[in-house]
Amino acid sequence: MSWKSWKSAGVWVVALLTIAMAPGAALAASEDAEAAAKPETGAASHKKQEPFAIRVVDAETGRGIPAVELKTTNSILYYTDSAGYVAFDEPGLMNQKVFFHLSSDGYDVPADFFGNRGQAVDVTPGGSVTLKMNRINIAQRLYRITGQGIYRDSVLLGLKPPIAEPLLNGKVMGQDSVQAIEYRNRLYWFWGDTDRPSYPLGNFRVTGATSKLPGKGGLDPDVGVDLTYFTNDEGFVKSLVPPLPDGAGIAWVFGLMTAKDAAGKERLLAGYSTHNPDLTAFGILVFNDEKNEFEQLVQFPSKDDWRHPGGQASYYEEDGKGYWMFTEHRMPNLRVPAAFDAIKDYTQYEAFTCLTPGTTYDGANTSLERDAEGNLVWGWKRDTPPLRQDQEKELIGLGLIKPNDPHYFQLKDADSGGEVQIASSSIEWNAYRRQFVMIGQQVGGQSSGLGEIWYAEAAAPQGPWTTAKKIVTHNNYTFYNLAHHKFFDKDGGRVIYFEGTYTNTFTNHVPTPRYNYNQLMYRLDLDDPKLGLPPAPAAANP
Repeated sequence: MSWKSWKSAGVWVVALLTIAMAPGAALAASEDAEAAAKPETGAASHKKQEPFAIRVVDAETGRGIPAVELKTTNSILYYTDSAGYVAFDEPGLMNQKVFFHLSSDGYDVPADFFGNRGQAVDVTPGGSVTLKMNRINIAQRLYRITGQGIYRDSVLLGLKPPIAEPLLNGKVMGQDSVQAIEYRNRLYWFWGDTDRPSYPLGNFRVTGATSKLPGKGGLDPDVGVDLTYFTNDEGFVKSLVPPLPDGAGIAWVFGLMTAKDAAGKERLLAGYSTHNPDLTAFGILVFNDEKNEFEQLVQFPSKDDWRHPGGQASYYEEDGKGYWMFTEHRMPNLRVPAAFDAIKDYTQYEAFTCLTPGTTYDGANTSLERDAEGNLVWGWKRDTPPLRQDQEKELIGLGLIKPNDPHYFQLKDADSGGEVQIASSSIEWNAYRRQFVMIGQQVGGQSSGLGEIWYAEAAAPQGPWTTAKKIVTHNNYTFYNLAHHKFFDKDGGRVIYFEGTYTNTFTNHVPTPRYNYNQLMYRLDLDDPKLGLPPAPAAANP
């Protein structure tokens, strides 16, 4: 053995003895020596630096677009926040020209020769770039209302977000299906199942918040919504429906209403359903303003009965009498007098139908009401269930409803003439158009089974609803349980606002980080020529 070999062996013997006596110190010394022998590369040489600001905007309005996906050539994904920003700080890709593929439902950029849609930008610490996308949607996506990191990237870039809690409000990660109403000079917001940071299961008994009205301390709806959540001692949103007599573990609320009780006090009421997990019960809840939670007012006799308020509720007047109307059966075909005692009395609910009074839908055996001249009698009837859109279509196909009979729910695409079947809807009177307007979610759309959103108008809340225009599109993604917020209408109703739950539920799509299972707000200008609306008819405000 050479001297060199003996020397190397001696070094290893000493090293082994040292490790045996003081393994921690020896290992540290060995690592230090190894590090000193290597050049400074990779993570060891990376120093904290300012991120690169990427903003994606609507080419028409210049407003930032939320939920735009940016993908690098090695498939690293980023998503713009509610101001349209991405704070890019990827080790190894700074001070480089980086290509970003751009994609977002309802927005597009031109493709290059190879079909790539995006742009290469010079990424520099502290630098910035603005990228433009063309809007396919007629409605504009404004911002996310709920969930974690609404303005995450704006905060990382040192920008001031427009809302008070831009990162994590009420420890809410995701919220499903909004209900909102103006009550006692504030806006009250309620949601269904709500996710939290600390565990995959969250709150399943209704969560809620309030906000100030625009013009009365609240934000302009173009800017955002400052939510003040009802929270528990842990800071997470509290359950707003205590255990009910039916014992079910899950509770949801629908069809928010206000009415004066026997003492003349305005009260907030809601239809409810409980689940265990199957449907257990329906009824009416009343809000306790001192406890900030709902209490049971009445449970309706049957969970299978059609007489229960659900979907979105809207107030309107007919022949001098006020009604609350509901979209529980997908279309506006259920109502109740806007009085406290009527709302809690299930026999006071009326359905819009052409069925013979006292009968039910029975396919080819369905009995339709006709007058002495043979005219089909549509009307509000207390003892007869509503006729749904798909049922009306089937009766037309069977020849029981004839071509010259009135058709109330057979919506057609204004462009193609194809049928538009509705999964959920929200209806409000619009003073600008002097019509009732519908924001409807389609079932069975071409690009998304439950993500295509339509606009329609009718002279009465029950219709006839005949023509619809697509205003929002999604690619294999769901956008459900829509709510048109009439309290946000601007310019006399020329501009309206609506939101829905953005979720991959009922699809095989990968969830969009932070956005999935949360609420997105949209803005629709009824003067937009792309809507193709005729001049508003001369009709009296109901």
